[in-house]
Amino acid sequence: MTVFPQGPSLSLTLLLFGVIIFICVLLNRESSKRGVPMLLAFILFGIVCGNVGKIPVYLDDHGYAAQVCTVALIFIMFYGGFGTRWKAARCVAWESGLLATVGVFATAALTGLFCHYVLHWGWIESFLLGSVVSSTDAASVFSVLRGSSLGLKNHTASILELESGSNDPAAYMLTTIMVSLLNSNATSGNVAVMVISQIGIGVASGLIIAQAGVALMRRLSFPTPGFDSLLVFAIAIASYAIPDTMGGNGYLSAYIVGIVMGNNSFPGRRKLIGFFDGINGLMQVVIFFLLGLLARPALLWKAALPALIITAALLLVARPITVAGILTPFKKYSFRQQALINFAGLRGASAIVFAIVACTQITGLEHDIFSTVFCIVIISIALEGSLLPKVARWLDMIDHKNDILMTFSDFSEETALQFSKITVETGGNWDGRSLKEISLPKGILVCRVVKPDSAGTSRKIRIVPDGNTVLNGGDIVILCSQAYESDKELHILEKEIGMNSRWIGLTIAEYDTEKNIQILMILRGEETIIPDGTTTIKGGDILYMNQGA
Repeated sequence: MTVFPQGPSLSLTLLLFGVIIFICVLLNRESSKRGVPMLLAFILFGIVCGNVGKIPVYLDDHGYAAQVCTVALIFIMFYGGFGTRWKAARCVAWESGLLATVGVFATAALTGLFCHYVLHWGWIESFLLGSVVSSTDAASVFSVLRGSSLGLKNHTASILELESGSNDPAAYMLTTIMVSLLNSNATSGNVAVMVISQIGIGVASGLIIAQAGVALMRRLSFPTPGFDSLLVFAIAIASYAIPDTMGGNGYLSAYIVGIVMGNNSFPGRRKLIGFFDGINGLMQVVIFFLLGLLARPALLWKAALPALIITAALLLVARPITVAGILTPFKKYSFRQQALINFAGLRGASAIVFAIVACTQITGLEHDIFSTVFCIVIISIALEGSLLPKVARWLDMIDHKNDILMTFSDFSEETALQFSKITVETGGNWDGRSLKEISLPKGILVCRVVKPDSAGTSRKIRIVPDGNTVLNGGDIVILCSQAYESDKELHILEKEIGMNSRWIGLTIAEYDTEKNIQILMILRGEETIIPDGTTTIKGGDILYMNQGA
């Protein structure tokens, strides 16, 4: 339950939490600058607010915190998929998938064995703790990588993103199994049914909801801006609630829906990435701050030593064995890369949330699982999170030509060079002329010419041209120029044409735009169109317009 000393008014309570969120945002900005994950700053701020002085914030209801954090995790899991750029991650999907499933089971088993034989905990309680801390935290890992602008070699960032974004469902499933065993209401048959239903219903629900969601977003028109965001918001909630009510893994379903919808094209998808990026950040603030409020320094101090020992076992034994066992058979991951992937296995908020869920469903635990896991997370983030950039450099795994943002679905592939294509018109000024006869502005180079096959097949002939290359009608010419780096002189507007818009059927020339506006591009489904005056506007088109100052 949450207690506010002196019973402040609703306005004062709202003001208090507004200030807390504002401070958390500032902490996020500073932590990114200094390379310390924002999770650590938020948790420590929560501990201070809940335990120091007469600040009117106090939380001692683990059940309430578990419910709030469960809801927040839905959006974190959904965005973990929605923000993943499948084009960059596809080449490491098998490795990451194994780390997120087999790796989680192996880490949980090895950690459980360590707790039993070294710390002399009971069997089930040992494996419960192993299950809770078996997943890595995407928010912590990428807070460090993005804050330090670290590009990593050999698709390491993609491996870490897919693994850390998708391994929470497996950890949650193991946690629920251990809770059932500790409550003595599970048999081997029940456990088998639980595993099958968790995975089967979770995957099936995720795929069905994702396809339905994409179809809805492509077919529905939204006359009022923002309603598309509300629809996807509802889809994210349904992606967890529907399979969870049927005994499936809601987190697995939410992740699948996120990754399918985030990598399919539909109107407004790019704006939704920014929207859910903000929602994801807010949910992290909520979770991290609530967890800090729950913590009690006296209990954390008692749990510090076993937590330090378990963290060392995770870092030096369980995680290295798991990573090596999974990645070595692929024969393309060096020892240095495996070492970095091992070190980047930070524990985070989901581990503490799963610990809260376990503690609220189990009575009579011999050890303080919550405080122990809390300390493990703090130690992991403070140690591994702070040292990750240095370890990456020491292992020579930094790729200065690579951009960490390439792993995210909102990445824009901008380089110092920019490529454009045009089609040579039959009978036009370029038809039948060689490149040396065409007057091109200085700084523009024709780098590729694509010609249709003279035999009449669908095959294309790609030519690296020189001055003597002759262009013909129907040829596709790829132009190369220097990218424009400053955005101060360009004001690009995005306007979506509704299905009932009065502009449907008009040409660009007929479109009554405001003065000093130029339509640069039309996005029509998956087709990109560079328009001219005769191009007809259709419902669902997204117009990109250059607005003058």
